[in-house]
Formats: sequence, C-alpha cells, structure tokens
Amino acid sequence: MNIEKLTENAISLLKNLIVTQSFSTEEENTAKLIEGWFTENKIPFKRTKNNIWATNKHFDESKPTMLLNSHHDTVYPNTAYTNDPLKASVEDGKLYGLGSNDAGGCLVSLIATFTNFYAQENLKYNLVIVASAEEENSGPDGLNSMLSIIPHIDVAIVGEPTLMNLAVAEKGLVVFDAVVEGTPSHAAHPNNNNSIYNTIEVLQWFKEFKFEKPSVALGDVKMTVTQISAGSQHNVVPAHTNLVVDVRVNDSYSNQEIANILQEQSPCTTITPRSLRLNSSSISTDHALVKAGIAMGRETYGSPTLSDQSVLTCQSLKLGPGDSTRSHSANEFIYLAEIEEGIKIYVELLNRVIV
Repeated sequence: MNIEKLTENAISLLKNLIVTQSFSTEEENTAKLIEGWFTENKIPFKRTKNNIWATNKHFDESKPTMLLNSHHDTVYPNTAYTNDPLKASVEDGKLYGLGSNDAGGCLVSLIATFTNFYAQENLKYNLVIVASAEEENSGPDGLNSMLSIIPHIDVAIVGEPTLMNLAVAEKGLVVFDAVVEGTPSHAAHPNNNNSIYNTIEVLQWFKEFKFEKPSVALGDVKMTVTQISAGSQHNVVPAHTNLVVDVRVNDSYSNQEIANILQEQSPCTTITPRSLRLNSSSISTDHALVKAGIAMGRETYGSPTLSDQSVLTCQSLKLGPGDSTRSHSANEFIYLAEIEEGIKIYVELLNRVIV
C-alpha cells in the first residue's frame, strides 16, 4: 500500500476514533476500531485489556527492538467547547474533535508507519507497536502494564504532538504531601507554635530552594507548592497544616533522588511522595534516531509535559504531528496536513535508521 493510501486510511481511522467515546479506562470501543485496522491489513495482533499491540512480520530476537507507541484514551472535554467534542468535522483543513490532536493524529500516523514497514525483510530493528490505554490518567492498565508482556524494548518513539520536532528529553513528575506541625489550642489563648504561622518559613524555603544539577535539554528541576489546607473552625488553632508540592524533575535526577533530598533537607515535619514511577526521560543526541531527525531538518528540545515516556526505562524520543498547546483545549483540532506530513516524516526517519 502506498503512503497516500495509508494516509487516507489513517485519517479515516482517526475520524472514527474521534466519534467513539474513549475516556481513560473506557477505551473498549476505540480498541475495537484499532483491532479492525490490523485485521483489514492482515497483521496479527494481540489485545491486553484495552491495549492493542503487534510486532513486525520478520521479528528476530537477535536484533534490537524499537517501540512505536501512542494512546487512544482521551480526557473529558472541558466546558468551553462550542462544538460537539465527539463529532469529527473538517473545516479549513482542520479536523476537529476530542483527541484529534492529543494524541489521535500521532496514533494513526504511527499505526500507518508500522503498517508500511510490517512486512519488510532485513530491518536493522524489530518493531513493536502499542496503541495504549490510560495514558491521560496514568492508570495501572496502560503502557506500564504492557512492558512485561511485549518483547524487551531498546528504544522507543512515543507519539505526542510535537510539531514533528524531536523532544529529546521530558520532565518527570513527583507530587508530595507535606505536613507542618504545631500545637493545637483555642484561638483566644497565646500560642507560639501555630502550624499555620510555622508554614510561612516552610513556604519561603520551597520558594527559594534550588536543586543543584540543571539539564541541558530540560533546565532546572521546577518545584511548586500548589495546595495548602488547615483548620476546621474559626476558634481552633490547628495541629497541622497540609501542603501539596508539585516537582517537575529533569533528567539529571531520578525521582527517588528528589524524594531523598526533600526528605533530608525540607523543614516539613513529614514529606511523602505519592508515586515515584513517573520518571524523566531522554535519548542521547548521538542516537541514530536523533541524528537522522536533525539531518532531516527537525529541531530538538526538552518537553515539560508528561507522557507515557515516564514509564519507560529505555532511551525514548517524543515525536508526533500536532501542537502540544492544543491538547486539552476547547474545540481541539489537528490539521490534516500535519497528519500527512507526520506519516512522511516517520517513514523517512525509520528508512534512515532501520532499513
């Protein structure tokens, strides 16, 4: 099948995905649509919960393996939509609809790319494609659950909207619950150990603290206090004040290292990470994928947004059609030309690296 026909079919698949509700954990019917693509193209596939995956025809265990991955779940549409989020409509070259940009355009482009290479012999890499679920909610039954099921992965291309530029690194995320303690009392009595007042110095510490190791691609670790809560009634000084701290981790640290630093140095009574599994990601600028992309005129950058890269331990590249600034926005759309270009760039990139 030629690239033009693959592109036409990929856009048709995307339209069908848009009109099929697929909120995180509710992807059963979009999974069926993706199964339909592989069936029509005579590509054997497997389904694990709502994740659909396949390997290239001439898979060879002696070769390294490249993962192609994007997700088919969506967030809930926000209240600012003025059109039907579950209607695929085309206007002025834009395909509107929930999940069109994040990350339906990437997904169908990668599926088309995989299909293009599926039957080719003598590839330098095996290919594994995973159309994954539960990316938007970082759920337990998404790509993370597939890593013990699919073959070992040596490198990955994760499809997220990057304007087809090369996101060579991505920040990780750790959310901490912190507690600042004090002495509870009646508000009418003297109290020099008010947990709310004690929080003033703690907040100043978080505001001023700098992690020592920057990153070329991602800059500094960014730490932000995002929530604060204390007290239950006006005349009671609370025993403790609760903080939530959002930390965006660069590729100079593991999440465990960040947790160790904050637990050793922060002035909180306790500070506890909710999860350490959403790590930063990166790929060497000397990797063949990056070198090929640069040779094709694509720019490199570090991405502040989280994706399924965070559950991978291998080197990974985030790359896809569409624009990240449109993700989760009202009246989400992707240009049809972006999908056309995306498939061509994916195919050329892999032709340079795996053929």
